[in-house]
Amino acid sequence: MTGGAGFIGSNYLHWMVSRHPEIRFVNLDLLTYAGNLANIESISAEANYEFVQGDITDSALVEMLFQTHGFDTVVHFAAESHVDRSIEDPLSFVRTNVIGTTILLETARTFWKASDSMSLCRFHHVSTDEVYGSLGTTGQFLESTPYAPRSPYAASKASSDHFVRAFAETYGLPILITNCSNNFGPYQFPEKLIPLTIVNAVSEQAIPVYGRGDNIRDWLFVLDHCEALELVLQRGTPGQTYLIGGGNEWSNLDLVNKILDRVDESLSRPEGTGRALVSFVDDRPGHDFRYSVNTDRIQAELDWRPSHSLDEALELTVTWYLENQDWIECVKDESYMRYYDRMYGDRISNKDDG
Repeated sequence: MTGGAGFIGSNYLHWMVSRHPEIRFVNLDLLTYAGNLANIESISAEANYEFVQGDITDSALVEMLFQTHGFDTVVHFAAESHVDRSIEDPLSFVRTNVIGTTILLETARTFWKASDSMSLCRFHHVSTDEVYGSLGTTGQFLESTPYAPRSPYAASKASSDHFVRAFAETYGLPILITNCSNNFGPYQFPEKLIPLTIVNAVSEQAIPVYGRGDNIRDWLFVLDHCEALELVLQRGTPGQTYLIGGGNEWSNLDLVNKILDRVDESLSRPEGTGRALVSFVDDRPGHDFRYSVNTDRIQAELDWRPSHSLDEALELTVTWYLENQDWIECVKDESYMRYYDRMYGDRISNKDDG
């Protein structure tokens, strides 16, 4: 799998590694700013898990890993994912999300075709509902909704989706695509709305909200997402796309206020302390108004529904961030970026010494 040191990928590894001791997991991650080995420290010594630092655009490395491990499954999380960063630097999103995905597809196709086992293999591409564009006050995205990306991030993910689907149509690659709504939960990098709100509330810093905060998102707890991903990989129909959503549509401002009230309660602060920190800022360029996904297909075919209510999931999320201040501080001072050397430095030095 790719991108397993990131937010959703690390939660997926926590979900899968202990449940499936019969499966060997190889985690390929470049460890960019959002990749954090502390996210997966607790599974790093598991017998069925291995970490490899590397770039999915490095075709020689990807080929070597396929040769070494004989993969029959790829679960592809690795992506540049923050819309604001894509506005500032769109080319890095093209490189990772489009070129990187295509290198993985071509390598998988080449190796699986040569082994005559392609029909038994799976390439699971994890994508986003943002490829479909923006909704008005009503309606939902369907798997058949035409793509209409409105940010460089969404365009890069839409392009990668198209390449995955094209490899299925052209070469018969057994693919699965999942497009999810906005995730939240433990280990999310605090540039995203929910962890940023919690982290800033704890330190009583301003909490930026775009525009008037009336943009609406469907919020999906990451562990519910991981359960859905497992079901899709195990029982999904090759060639199929599945939408995964939490069924929790909230405006940004209402959600922020809900989180702030929960933080105030947890820290025994006077009611309204957190809400006073909200600061409205200039809206994001091309800011999509609303996302909502229809999950009828995954419910009907795989009997999946979210296991957590929004209140339950927010309680778990707020509690995790409050109880993991060391993790937050390491992210703030960027010391987490030296975690690789602390975990693997001796091994690297010994290898270099022959």
